[in-house]
Amino acid sequence: MDAASAIELTRAAMVLVLTIAGPMLIAGLIVGVTVGLLQALTQVQEMTLTFVPKLLVLGTVLLLSLPMIGHALGAFMERIADIIVTG
Repeated sequence: MDAASAIELTRAAMVLVLTIAGPMLIAGLIVGVTVGLLQALTQVQEMTLTFVPKLLVLGTVLLLSLPMIGHALGAFMERIADIIVTG
């Protein structure tokens, strides 16, 4: 394996991480901003109020994106296996 293929493989791995974590990070951001805005508008400053909606939304997004995550990880593993086989 030369340096160019190692750099390409590293770039593909970073894109894979962003693909897997992206939907959950975006959902957490949206819920966090929404709950923070709601807390600011109602002046309810309870620190634990943000955790329950985030947990529910992140769990739902994770369950909905599991097929996409499995497919992405499987395709990346196939690519890694092809590189290992070809040497």
